[in-house]
Amino acid sequence: MELPLIPPMLATPGTLPPAAQDARWAYETKQDGQRVIVYLPGDARVLLRARSGQDITAAYPELAPLGTALGSTPAVLDGEVLALDERGRADFQLLQSRMGLAHSPGLAAQRAAKVPVHLVLFDVMHLEGSSLLRLPYARRRERLEGLGLDGPAWSTPAALVGHGEQALRATREHGLEGLVCKRLDSAYEPGVRSRAWIKIRNMRSEDVVVGGWLPGKGRLTGLPGAVLVGQRAAGRLRYVGGVGTGWSETERTELAALLRAATTDVCPFDPVPRVPGARWVVPRLVGEVRYSTRTREGMLRQPSWLRLRPDLTPEESSADLPDDMV
Repeated sequence: MELPLIPPMLATPGTLPPAAQDARWAYETKQDGQRVIVYLPGDARVLLRARSGQDITAAYPELAPLGTALGSTPAVLDGEVLALDERGRADFQLLQSRMGLAHSPGLAAQRAAKVPVHLVLFDVMHLEGSSLLRLPYARRRERLEGLGLDGPAWSTPAALVGHGEQALRATREHGLEGLVCKRLDSAYEPGVRSRAWIKIRNMRSEDVVVGGWLPGKGRLTGLPGAVLVGQRAAGRLRYVGGVGTGWSETERTELAALLRAATTDVCPFDPVPRVPGARWVVPRLVGEVRYSTRTREGMLRQPSWLRLRPDLTPEESSADLPDDMV
């Protein structure tokens, strides 16, 4: 049958609901993967569409058997494709080796053998010829869980009703990306970033040493567009990424003066990173940055600047790098 195209409902960044409203919300682990809408026509086929609407089915051949999981029952489902590390946690860097292969099925099959993916399902919007968009979240979850969709490469993890503080604490203790809070009475709003879904990203903060910068463009001409930062490990300053957000206009101007005063022709990072257009500085400025996770090579993901740390010397800044970077 012809299934309706349904763009995914999106969550709004925020904080936990008030304690008095806790029982009105469900809590799901925020996954670090690729969002997909799954179309099951009921004829043994499966169609996966990315958030952009692009057909990415061929990129994930191990999910093809999902097409027969519901027999002849047509459905449209919402979920996330994950690549899991050796500890069973979602690793976006691993997943990147699988993304973008929708037009290279041969290569996709090869990568699937080395880096298999897992599909986590968390909503159903259309089932047996009927739209479920207007049903409250709690009813949709009942319908979804009733489908029994747990297979070799897909699953339907349970959502926790209430106990939001405990759920958020658990994601932090287990090093997970965060939490998604969903109001039990909320309808599914296709393509809408809704306050009925709230996402909370667990962010970490660490001290870093500034070793360089990239000139800004446009309104930032003459100012740093990003600073290049590192952390000390085994007696060397290892590059861990560029930070381009987090400053006010005044703070960026003050930082520009500090960077110009520390200019050097010698790159302080070992090994020297490949950063076109980089300007190097003597590594004496220490700052604190916030970030979500690290890549397997130790690079900071989604870093933003918090503050300068004039109370710390570069030698006092801490590092928590993967063993292969030390």
